[in-house]
Amino acid sequence: MKLPFYIFVFLLSFNASAEKIYSKTFYDNGNIKAEGWIEKNLKVDYWKFYHSNGNVESEGHFKNNKPVKYWYFYTFNGKKKSEGHYLKGIKVNWWLFYDKNENINHKCQLKNNVKNGYCLMYKNNKLIAAAKFSEGKKIKEWRDFSSFKKENKLSDLK
Repeated sequence: MKLPFYIFVFLLSFNASAEKIYSKTFYDNGNIKAEGWIEKNLKVDYWKFYHSNGNVESEGHFKNNKPVKYWYFYTFNGKKKSEGHYLKGIKVNWWLFYDKNENINHKCQLKNNVKNGYCLMYKNNKLIAAAKFSEGKKIKEWRDFSSFKKENKLSDLK
């Protein structure tokens, strides 16, 4: 009779460790530090991280403990800082970077966490320059839209 009981307890504990739970951690000051889902001891699904003052620092999804999909990042004062795509924990595709007034400062194509492709620079919501990068190194820069348009297909900016 004891053997079936131990098997039941073993299966119950195994099932509990595989269960998805909602986790919260806190700063010493009592403010929330992070909250999100854990499954098999790995971060999964939606998570939010906070600055020590209680403002959101970042938010997005995890899969197998790695950031995936679209993420948002904020300054200590709660203003937009940046946002963009992750694939298996690596920054990819278009990322937006904001100035102190939450206007787009620049947006860049990233691959393997570095600029790779086009980077468009803005001032007061107006496009002022563009650059092309290869594996993090600037290979060309344009200071006016007409010369940029002449040398590039706008369909490349997808």
